[in-house]
Amino acid sequence: MTRLSVFNSPLLLGFDHFERVLDRISKHSAEGYPPYNIEQVGDAGLRITLAVAGFSMDDLTVALEDNQLVVRGRQGEDGEGRVFLHRGIAARQFQRSFVLAEGIEVSGATLDNGLLHVDLVRPTPEPRVRTIPIQGAAAGRGGTRSLEVAAKGGEP
Repeated sequence: MTRLSVFNSPLLLGFDHFERVLDRISKHSAEGYPPYNIEQVGDAGLRITLAVAGFSMDDLTVALEDNQLVVRGRQGEDGEGRVFLHRGIAARQFQRSFVLAEGIEVSGATLDNGLLHVDLVRPTPEPRVRTIPIQGAAAGRGGTRSLEVAAKGGEP
């Protein structure tokens, strides 16, 4: 079966990196532990909230590895000598990864009532306008004109 690409349009040049990232994300396991929310906070802020009940600050690590935010949890064995009739509270280790877009920065992490909040900031890009010079076919017949001057019909 042939895979259809969203980025196959000639208008989307240079987006092959995003396609590879999307493929990598879709291949990751879809395990649901711990559950999490991603929410928009203000114009340039994001917050990832993970439900990590039973984990202390010492049991959790938040790391930025290349363009991935990696949250790991590992609990010590505090159940030694205890006999559980039912054990429904998860006491397993986990690792949850989030691929961050270019320019996203982690501003901090807090643990509050069993919820780990990781705050992200997305800086607003400043628009850039750049004039591209046009080279003539023969260097002696016209030389270089800029797109801006050519569009106005003026001389350089």
